[in-house]
Parts: sequence; C-alpha cells; structure tokens
Amino acid sequence: MMKRPIALILAALLSTSLSAVYAPIPEEDLGQAFIVRLGGGVYHDSNIFGGATGEISSMVYRLAPSLSFNSSLTDQTFLTAGYHLSYDHVEDRPQNQELISHTFNVRLAHAFSQSTTIDFNNVYMIAENPESLLAGIPLNTDQSFRSNQLDGTFLSKLTQRVGYTLKVRSSIYDFDLPTLASQLNRAELLAGASADYEVSEATKVLGEFRYLNVGYDTGGNRKDKVSLYYLAGLDYAPSEQVSLSARVGLEQRFRWGAPDDDAPYAEITGRYQYGEKSFVAAGYIHAVEESSNVDIYTDVQVNRFFVNLQHAMTAQIFGSVFYNVEPSTLNGRTGISPDRDETTQRAGLALTYQPQRHWTVSGTYDYDLTESDDPNRGLERERIGVDVRYSF
Repeated sequence: MMKRPIALILAALLSTSLSAVYAPIPEEDLGQAFIVRLGGGVYHDSNIFGGATGEISSMVYRLAPSLSFNSSLTDQTFLTAGYHLSYDHVEDRPQNQELISHTFNVRLAHAFSQSTTIDFNNVYMIAENPESLLAGIPLNTDQSFRSNQLDGTFLSKLTQRVGYTLKVRSSIYDFDLPTLASQLNRAELLAGASADYEVSEATKVLGEFRYLNVGYDTGGNRKDKVSLYYLAGLDYAPSEQVSLSARVGLEQRFRWGAPDDDAPYAEITGRYQYGEKSFVAAGYIHAVEESSNVDIYTDVQVNRFFVNLQHAMTAQIFGSVFYNVEPSTLNGRTGISPDRDETTQRAGLALTYQPQRHWTVSGTYDYDLTESDDPNRGLERERIGVDVRYSF
C-alpha cells in the first residue's frame, strides 16, 4: 500500500480552494468525500467595469453554491472533482444585470510507487463577472470570457538522490466581446523538464528547461511569441511547516512582428504554517507576461511581490490578509507607443467567523489600484461585502 505518496497527493489537492475574494477564507473540513456548499452574499463594487474614467458603482447580490468530491479510487489513485456556480445580480449595471459564472474542475493523481507519480488537473471556467478586470480596455459592459487550463505533471527518480520532473500546461482564453476576442483570444502551451539532486532530506538543487508558445487567434504574425527558459533552482523543506522554493535564470523571448529579447527570470516563494489554520506565504516573481493592450504593447515585464496571511484568532474566528504589488514596464510596439511604467496593487482583508459546525460568515474588503503612464490604463476599485456559507 502506497500510503506516503497518496498522503502527499491528498495534502496538495485539499490545500486548493475556490474563493470569490482576494484574501483566503478557510473552508471547514467535514471529513467526507462529497460536500455541498451553499453560499450567498452582498457587496458594494465601486467600479463594476474597471474603467479609468466614468466609473459605475453598484450593489451586487450573489448566490454561490458548489459541489466537491474527493476520494481515493484505489490505494494509489486519488480523484477530486468540483463545480462552482456564481449568480450575481448587479443592481445598477446597464443592460444585463444578471451574471452567471461557472467553474468546473477535475484532478486525477496516481502513485505508481513511492517515488513515481503522475497528476492531471483541468479547470474550465465561464466567467461573466471576472474578479480582476482588464486594465486599459475602453469602458464596456462585457469582459466575460471562457478559459480552460490543463496541467500534467510526472515525477520519478533515476537513483535514490537523482530525480526528474516533466510538466505541461495548456491554456485557452476565449473572450465573448468581438473587439476583445480579436485582440486577446489565444492559446498558450508551456512545457518543461527538470533534473534534481537531493543534497539532504530537506534540500534539493535542480536545473530546469521550459518552453512557452503563445499563439493568438487573430494577428498572430505580429503578436505570437515563443520563450525558452534556462533555470537553476533550490527546494528547501526542513519540516512540514516550512518550505522555500526558488527558480532563477534567463528567458529568451522570440516575438513575431517585434524585436526578440533576453530577460532575467526569477520566482521565489516561501510558506510557514505556524498553526493548524494559520500560515503566511510570500514571494517574488520577475517575468515577461502578456498585456491586455497587446495591439499597443507587445508584453509587460513584471516584478510581482505578494504576501498571503491567514491567522486563527480563536478556534472560531480567523483573520486573512492578501497584498500584491506589481511594478512593471509595458513594452511598447515600435512606432506605436514608447515603453511605459505601471504599478498595479491588489489588497484583500477578510474576517471569518464559524459560529458552529457547517456555518461560515465572512466580512471582506478588496482594493485594486493601477497607476500607469498610459492614462487609459488607470484603475481604482473597491469592494466591501458579507458572505455566508453552509456546508454539508
């Protein structure tokens, strides 16, 4: 019986939860395979379309039921699946006031042995009321989209100390509004391979190669890209409570219709679990990512700093904090726009009370701020609300 691999898989799967706000809201572990959650809430949104000017505010009333299933199919195979529905009534929204979003997820993990596992995870989303709106998009009443992300991971060992990992991610983005679709609809393929050496029980060093292909549905001859990543890394986990991961290296980016470029790449993340339901996680990422104004800017060079904290004040009361700041440079297209500086901040606060088993009540606050040299990309948005959930 492969108990250790399955335990690791279970921990990874159950640590992921769907949330409608930035700060984490703890979900009650009912200790059962099939769980139904009935949620509802109300919040005030100061900028429902994320406009730089002409902001429209509104009260939003939400119903959010969900289903989840987590179970071992065999001693070595674990399955999780879920469905989340979000029905929003946006009181002062022009035209359509009823917005319905769906999220479907399924994950299958199998342990061939103590050292060899395979893991597939797929998330399909239909979003009519996106949580984070697009900066720089002219004010419109429809930023809805469909997306699908499929992840696959295979881990194994060559010797007791030498292992390897193969990863692949396929992402598809499909916007409903024709003007957004012609600019942003695309498919991304990310594949990677790494070899690691176990220096000690707590420490691994590794080398990693990644390949990224970004293909747009329209105008690919000037918007498509291919990136090659050459990375070195370190994974350090001295205990179940503490973990640190780092990847640093070089990205070679080849652009269709724009100059190629080499850029440094870094991702550094850490997590400390200091209580059963208390943790702090933080990190830094430096990368080149896609822009929401891809006809004006080829892409954006991002420095992303984030911290995520959840603290159990008592057995029934939890406080959560999320903060993300991204000082960035928009890479302008030659002859269309110069490079421009931009800083995006996202913050979230949540106070959660579990009065009794099955019930959760949360007060939440989210804040978005984008300050940009491009005046069309500025954004300020606040959301404050109350959320109630019943699980069984």
